[in-house]
Amino acid sequence: MINDTLLVSAADKGANMNKIFFIVEDAPEGGYTAKALGESIYTDADNLEELHANVQDAARCHFDEDKKPKMIRLHFVHEEVIAV
Repeated sequence: MINDTLLVSAADKGANMNKIFFIVEDAPEGGYTAKALGESIYTDADNLEELHANVQDAARCHFDEDKKPKMIRLHFVHEEVIAV
């Protein structure tokens, strides 16, 4: 897993956060899971359109209006297994 400090600086965690990062992975049963870095926000979705709506909704619910980030960045992590 990617270390939170690689993507979110201490300044970004302040009261006037400009953006929030989500790590997005393929869900084993299909669809996607998304977890925010540095925040207790988790959501999932069956497709990309639903994922976009779900991360926006999750961020709006998590933050007070004056602390809500202006931008959401999705970092997609794709794992591939190959035979040796």
